[in-house]
Amino acid sequence: MGSLLFSYTRTNARSICTLLSHSRPLVFLHPSVRSPVDTGAPRVRCSSTRERNKFPGSYRNSGTKWKDFPSREKPPSSVFEAGTAKRTAELLKRKEGKHLAEGPEEPRRPKENDIPSRPLTAAEWKNRKESAGAPQRFEVKMMEKMLAAGSAIDVAQSLLGYVATETGTVSYELLLRYLTLCVHGNHQAEVFDLYDIMRHRFKTLDTGAYSLFIKGFSRTERWRECLLLLESTKKVVTPSPRNYGDAIWGAVQHGESTTAWELYEEMVGTGLSPNQETWQTLFDSGFSGQGNESKLQSILLHMRDNQIYPGEALAKSIRAWFESLPGNMWEGSWATVETSSVCRSCRARLESIQLSEEEYRQLKDRVMSDVIRGRDVFTKTTPQELESFMSFVKKRPPFDVVIDGLNVANTSSKGNQAKTLLAVVSELASQGLRVLVLGRKHMLKNSRSWDRSHMVLIQQKADCFFTENISEDDPFLLYAALHSGNHCRFVSRDLMRDHKACLPDSSARRLFFKWQRGHQLVLNNFLPGQRIRFQEIPSYDTIVQTHESSWHIPYDVEGLERCSYEVPKQWLCLRRKS
Repeated sequence: MGSLLFSYTRTNARSICTLLSHSRPLVFLHPSVRSPVDTGAPRVRCSSTRERNKFPGSYRNSGTKWKDFPSREKPPSSVFEAGTAKRTAELLKRKEGKHLAEGPEEPRRPKENDIPSRPLTAAEWKNRKESAGAPQRFEVKMMEKMLAAGSAIDVAQSLLGYVATETGTVSYELLLRYLTLCVHGNHQAEVFDLYDIMRHRFKTLDTGAYSLFIKGFSRTERWRECLLLLESTKKVVTPSPRNYGDAIWGAVQHGESTTAWELYEEMVGTGLSPNQETWQTLFDSGFSGQGNESKLQSILLHMRDNQIYPGEALAKSIRAWFESLPGNMWEGSWATVETSSVCRSCRARLESIQLSEEEYRQLKDRVMSDVIRGRDVFTKTTPQELESFMSFVKKRPPFDVVIDGLNVANTSSKGNQAKTLLAVVSELASQGLRVLVLGRKHMLKNSRSWDRSHMVLIQQKADCFFTENISEDDPFLLYAALHSGNHCRFVSRDLMRDHKACLPDSSARRLFFKWQRGHQLVLNNFLPGQRIRFQEIPSYDTIVQTHESSWHIPYDVEGLERCSYEVPKQWLCLRRKS
């Protein structure tokens, strides 16, 4: 039996359906309106690690001898380590004398007295609307408050009853928000009633309604109907990963292994990236005994290829699945990795951060075509200047280090900029390294910040190229470093996210990020007179890795922030029992 939609007014679903079918047209949402349940908004996962490895500043590689820079007992974490951006932001706030919240700001909840604690009569709702400061859209705003507060369903029903009595109709927009409340509260009978009402009243539904009905039906015995809704959605737009995930969840809960995997393969085949909740559903499904081991392991390979890190909840499901495989062949543990790239749990060595010759060639070609000679590069320089620089680089032996001069000079807020740059150049040159300094022509004019005597010494210790003042340094830096070879490092605090984004595919972006983390030297909090210290460069790649007898999976710790350019420091170690 279907439940009453408007219990307070004693109007059942069939009566409301008749009322709506004879009323004036309802407000119809544009198909572009996103579902409140399926917003599709990216969520930043957060994590960090307290592990701190000693960093020598640089290391021996490709025949280049790098001197070990002095390190403190607890050196600073890398700019790429999970949580670094958040810690830096908090430090800046403390320096500004601001009080930091203990945690993330809680979403603003409506005041309790704004929302009734019981169903109201039509007269009571009318009084509330008349006394409201802004009676326009009163009903929609009130329903949104109920949704945020998770109000009881009968209170929302009394509001709909008042609206139907007062106006003779209920708008599509208000019904959609009520549907959201029903789906969130898992009120299955009300979801079925609303489906009948809205399907009877409207020839088509918007994608937000389809998303809500897919989610609502997937939790019930009528879950197969969400497959029909998925097909209806395809006629308008490509279903979202959340739509597929809800349908897969319904199939898994009802033991339909074949259907679940067909939906998953269809989703991946359309180029969509599954949600982590969907992956967790599949690992928790118990389908491994049905010959799906290779399919589940292919999820891990998908994470590797796309540099995706599972959250802690998913990592726990992955571990539980491995340890549940027939024969009790696998055991898992939570681990960290030593600076020497050795897993502290199983003592296996992880993959190197250094690119292979083929990977380096691919990256160099893509950066040259898409970044150095990309569509936007000449908005910050000229073809003549770029050609002049390329000729300059080609006439000289390969460099060991390329320095973004202006970026390095501005590392310290105290002291002369030229003096800061000279200190870094002198330290690197003293190791016998061939150094290129990229700067701008204004740096050659004697001033308080750019002492001419310091600039002369810099030009004696390193090759220098000075661009026009309006030119952008990064394309020049990337060209010089990549042209010099895989051994060449570069010094800059710039994370080069814009240039990474210029690369058209995920494979090229992954190679760029891998090369960047293995080659970028970041000067750490330098003050005049101090020794030069660079942040840690890892010797291992942070990516899902597998060998015949092991898997190593970096994961995000629950509840801690990690920006998109940062990498986790915590690992799940899985190994075959001997």
